[in-house]
Amino acid sequence: MADSTLRTIEPPFVAPGPSGVAIRTSMKGMSQRDREVLALVGAHLGSLACADLKARCQAGTGHDSGQWAQRKRALTEESSSRWAGSVTKATHDQWGLAHRAQLAHIHNLEAARLSQPVGQKGTKREPGGYRTKQEWFQKTRRLHVLKDRLERERSDREAGVVRVVRGGKRLARNRHNLEAAQLTEHEWRRRWDAERWFLQADGESGKRFGNETIRVGSDGEVGIKLPAPLAHLANAPHGRYVLDGRIDFRHRGEEWADRVSANRAVAYRIHLDVNRDRWHLTASWTILPVQPVPLAVARANGLIGVDTNADHFAAWRLDEHGNPTGEPRRFLYDLDGPATYRDAQVRHALTRLLHWARREDVSIAIEDLDFGAEKTREKHGRRKRFRKLISGMPVARLRARLVSMAAELGISIVVVDPAYTSRWGAAHWQKPLSSKNRKTTRHDAAGVAIGRRALGHRIRRRTAPPPHDQSDRVGHRTAQAGHGTRGREETRPRIPGPRTRSVPPDAARTRETSASTTARDAPVDQARVQDSLLLAD
Repeated sequence: MADSTLRTIEPPFVAPGPSGVAIRTSMKGMSQRDREVLALVGAHLGSLACADLKARCQAGTGHDSGQWAQRKRALTEESSSRWAGSVTKATHDQWGLAHRAQLAHIHNLEAARLSQPVGQKGTKREPGGYRTKQEWFQKTRRLHVLKDRLERERSDREAGVVRVVRGGKRLARNRHNLEAAQLTEHEWRRRWDAERWFLQADGESGKRFGNETIRVGSDGEVGIKLPAPLAHLANAPHGRYVLDGRIDFRHRGEEWADRVSANRAVAYRIHLDVNRDRWHLTASWTILPVQPVPLAVARANGLIGVDTNADHFAAWRLDEHGNPTGEPRRFLYDLDGPATYRDAQVRHALTRLLHWARREDVSIAIEDLDFGAEKTREKHGRRKRFRKLISGMPVARLRARLVSMAAELGISIVVVDPAYTSRWGAAHWQKPLSSKNRKTTRHDAAGVAIGRRALGHRIRRRTAPPPHDQSDRVGHRTAQAGHGTRGREETRPRIPGPRTRSVPPDAARTRETSASTTARDAPVDQARVQDSLLLAD
């Protein structure tokens, strides 16, 4: 009998491919003059972007096309029409992102609640109460703070007010905690200025090299249309400045070159890495989304079930019938350290996983994880270590990167509901797959459960026979074959040889070929028989 408290499990689906491409390269060979000009242009456009973002936030939800045109006209006088279009679009997108983040924050605040009373025993599905009255008191105060914050956020949303910091709120707060951030005031100021610069422009199909504002030729030459107040810095006709350095895209370089040669739209962004004192150029463009293959095609050759953990991927290859084949594999990564290090660790682990899937010619099954509303003590009790673990897992970014990398290799990604995969995998697969030479972990068993769910099979290996009868009167129920499948209840085929483990399979041949060692077992013609004539005299 099914447990009525179990939530509904969503069916698996094939993840759609990416709809855009972004590549980055370093700008080498730049002169000191190039660096100074880029800094001046970025600072000037950054100040315009700050003012435009303020105007956009003041307009709120009542913003319309007329106000947009007015903002663009005001910026055109201080820059150019194309720079003004890029600034207004970027600030509008930034306001929209902040508006969506505000709604998500309200949903998180609405989920705030208290757990069971003090001393209340917990269950398998609900955490227990707080240990002491002091803990209850602190949580109650925290709840009141969250309720006040919720009321403030609701009033801001009704009024259309969003709060955005150009350069980032975290970096702004570091100004008041320089010692904790391990920064000097000069280092912080350089980072703050670089984050607030604006050097990005959208592409235009039909224009030369696909972008008139930041023009990058097929030979790697980079030219920038200078704003009107900085036109005196131009070193090329029509108020343009051409950098001394050249760029070269190693990744997707041929695709980019074909695109700019055909004058198709390419968006560019120039930014400074303050830590390395290096300038970078990012090119991006939209592509037609890759149509996902049907789910039946993705399941055809089996797949690889992948369980995502805080420090590794646990993967196991399954055939089309849901049976684990081969040995489990683990792809390790380290999420401690700076963002660039964490990103490289995840990318290398995904690369090894995808190469294995390509050699096996199978799809990959992953969980549709989201810990957005399930990190609190009221959800998971006093398990601080576990709450910290799920808070540090970049599941959304990881899935997006896996889908984009898999699309390049032609590998399908099947997404499944994560409900009960770890629990049921450990209950039904961990022990059967363990042996003296292989210790199957809980994560390996979860990978098997994920793969079976993606293939459309039940996670349970085999249901028990009818409790009142061990014969076939009611019919044995299996997870692999339906009631109408032919041969599911037939006897096993006859296997030649003895049916007992006490007699080795080659016992008959051994008896035939072994030599006799006693007179009793020797043949008659070879037995030592005493001649009766010798006894007569």
